[in-house]
Amino acid sequence: MRRWVWGVAMLAVLGVGAAVYLLKPVAGPARDLTLVGDVERGNYLIRLGGCVACHTNTEADTGFLAGGQGLQTQFGSFVPPNITSDPAAGIGSWTLAQFSDAMSNGMGPQGHLYPVFPYENYTLMSDQEIADLYAALMATEPVSTSAPPSDIPFPFNIRLAMAGWKNLFFAPHRFEPEAGKSDSYNRGKYLTYGPAHCVACHSPRNGLGALDWDQALTGSPGGTGGKAPPLTRASLIEAGYDVDSLAQTLVDGFTPGFDLLGAAMGEVIADGTSQWTDADRRAVAEYLLAE
Repeated sequence: MRRWVWGVAMLAVLGVGAAVYLLKPVAGPARDLTLVGDVERGNYLIRLGGCVACHTNTEADTGFLAGGQGLQTQFGSFVPPNITSDPAAGIGSWTLAQFSDAMSNGMGPQGHLYPVFPYENYTLMSDQEIADLYAALMATEPVSTSAPPSDIPFPFNIRLAMAGWKNLFFAPHRFEPEAGKSDSYNRGKYLTYGPAHCVACHSPRNGLGALDWDQALTGSPGGTGGKAPPLTRASLIEAGYDVDSLAQTLVDGFTPGFDLLGAAMGEVIADGTSQWTDADRRAVAEYLLAE
């Protein structure tokens, strides 16, 4: 009897310990929220961060950034929300602190955010960029219609479970340039892993939807991140790319083999990379093709 009691007690202690670990807050370095955002720079970040492709439903024509089409995953269908300045249907009532917490730590006013929103990448952004992006979104035309709700089955609809996911897989931090590399290389790396979040789509994920960082940019076979080809140097060279042609593909979608990239990547190009600066497109190309 005594052994049985001790066994139960030990399991209870282990359970409480696991709960404390998995439910503890996950947060990165504190941000400077006194910075004044610049709308023009923020508008560029909207294109740089892929906001338009995800949060605008062009087929339904519901409005710029008024909510996107459902993203189908094995965990359910996630509908990108309205992120216009409307205070009820959008995020117009959010403070800069709330916006920063969502972008940096995956925590929204409604609770933990699902990593289908790439806060793992946005957390790398600078404090000034967060302030700039917030200013631009607050300056958008408000759309008073809410996006349709996501369709997430039990138990994945329990947001509190995301606290455990974060403690297992999420380490919020800011981007640190790689020593000994050029400014262009580091800019390309920052965009690839940060706001442009190329790594989020072009990398495999484990059974819980977490990125396999050891296999970053080796391609996604499907699942949470969808199917996407590898972006390794070897695979790009095999496909006929050099820096110039890869940068050009990010403008017009044409590959060296004269195919036209469509579907999700076509939207990314049309709504995002084609509107980047030449320097940013080239930086990404230089980074991906660096030896």
